[in-house]
Amino acid sequence: MRILVTNDDGIDAPGLHALRQIAEDLAGPNGEVWVSAPETNQSGAGHSLSLNEPLRMREVAERVYAVRGTPTDSVIMGARHVLKDRRPDLVISGINRGANLAEDVTYSGTIAGALEGTQLGIPSIALSQAYSYAAGDHPHWETPIALAPNLIRSLLAEPWPAQVLMNINFPDRKPDEIEGVMVTSQGRRDQQNLGVEERRDTWGNAYYWLGYTIRRSNPDKGTDLWAIYNGFVSVTPLSMNLTERTMMARLRDKLERTTG
Repeated sequence: MRILVTNDDGIDAPGLHALRQIAEDLAGPNGEVWVSAPETNQSGAGHSLSLNEPLRMREVAERVYAVRGTPTDSVIMGARHVLKDRRPDLVISGINRGANLAEDVTYSGTIAGALEGTQLGIPSIALSQAYSYAAGDHPHWETPIALAPNLIRSLLAEPWPAQVLMNINFPDRKPDEIEGVMVTSQGRRDQQNLGVEERRDTWGNAYYWLGYTIRRSNPDKGTDLWAIYNGFVSVTPLSMNLTERTMMARLRDKLERTTG
C-alpha cells in the first residue's frame, strides 16, 4: 500500500511522527509511506488553497517533504506532483493536537487534508487526539498509535461512497482506558466558545487575538462530542456534498412552482 501522510500542525509536529508510525504499520514491509506536510503550523486554515503566491517545497528526508503552504496545498503537491507516477492508495491527515469535533470540521486543516484527498478520488481519513490543557504538550499519542491501525483496516474493508471521508477522534485517555468505538454524527456545541481579545501595541494601536474558552457542551448521545466526553473513539463519516436536501425540496416546491 502507498500512503500519503499530511497534517496541519506542521512538519515537525509530534502528532505527525505518531501518524507515520501508524502509516508504516498499515503499509507493511512492501508498502511506502510518503509525507507532504506544511512547513509551519496551519491550524484553522480550513480547505484553503495558495493561489496568489508560488508554492515552495523542500525535501526534508527520504519520502518526506515540507510545503510552504496549507494542508490542501500539501496534499495536492504530494499526490499530483511528488507521486504523479502512481497516486497513493490512502491519504491520512493528522494526528491533530486536539479534537476536531462538531463545528471544528469547517475550520480544521486536518479535515481539509482528508477533504482534498477525497476530492482527488483517494480514500482519506482525518485523525485527531483530544487532550486537556492540564496535559500541556503531552497528549496521549500512544492511544492512536495502539488503536488506529486495526480501526483503519476495518474501515478500509468497507466500501466507501466516492464523496465520503472519515473523521476519527480519540479521547483524552490511555489505550486501556478507552470505552470502545462509536460511529457518530457530527455534533453541535450548545455554547459559543470562540472569543475576541483586544490588546494594544507599543504605539497604542489595537490588535486582536481570536481564542477559545474552555466550556463543556451538553451534546446529544450518538454525536462526536458525546463520544469523546464519554471515553469512546469517535468515527464520523463526512460528506463532501453540503446540500441540505430537505430544504432544497421545500424551496423547489415553492419557488419553482411560483416562478415557473
